[in-house]
Amino acid sequence: MLQLQLLSSPPLTPQTLNLNSISNPKLFPSFSSLNSSQTRSFKFNPLSKPSKFSLKCRQSEYFDQKQRFNDSSSSTSPSSLAGLPARFYVGHSIYKGKAALTVEPRAPEFVPLDSGAFKISREGFVLLQFAPAAGVRQYDWSRKQVFSLSVTEIGTLISLGLRESCEFFHDPFKGKSDEGKVRKVLKVEPLPDGSGHFFNLGVQNKLLNVDENVYIPITRGEFTVLKSAFSFILPYLLGWHAFANSTKPDDTSRANNANPRYGGDYEWTM
Repeated sequence: MLQLQLLSSPPLTPQTLNLNSISNPKLFPSFSSLNSSQTRSFKFNPLSKPSKFSLKCRQSEYFDQKQRFNDSSSSTSPSSLAGLPARFYVGHSIYKGKAALTVEPRAPEFVPLDSGAFKISREGFVLLQFAPAAGVRQYDWSRKQVFSLSVTEIGTLISLGLRESCEFFHDPFKGKSDEGKVRKVLKVEPLPDGSGHFFNLGVQNKLLNVDENVYIPITRGEFTVLKSAFSFILPYLLGWHAFANSTKPDDTSRANNANPRYGGDYEWTM
């Protein structure tokens, strides 16, 4: 609520007193009832002592409480730090007697185009980290071995049956001068009793003179959790969520009209 308090009449001068403005009911409705003789009764006295005119602004208690709440909440918000959007790091871990396995998604990468749009430059992946046991409920993460699952390999795991197995081979230096010096093989095989799968990662690194094999049994329930998480995150690893979030009905029709390649009948007009 904004209140004006007039402590005393201010000194009036011909420059500050505009009779036309005062007599205008749109600008000064409070003076609209004054007749012309009343408006002419104001006189300027140069010897009179200037009076003080104060303007006070009073805010309601509701506004004060709301403002204090907004200030306190914004100061503790993760996104308020350095003006950057909040980032979240997630993962899922499985601990067993011989080793531990941590699963973490990695986001795709985009590059800007001259048109102002963005194009995916690298698909996301899921990072598997295997750490051998160093004692009871203790794991040596300094000796961990990592394996990055591509979207196609994730699809293979999702479709894996209870009695089925698969194997992935990686050479981080494939096509480079050190090709063949580092070999990683991930085998996923069913347990003999059918209660789950073995995850077995073998790493041979001639550059660091490392030859290690880490395996961990994954129960049927744990494997179901992994497959469910993989199914959920897969479209995000492809970057399709960014496309979906940026698509509007008007933009879609405009893009289809501008570029016939994206029209609904493109299949039949090749």
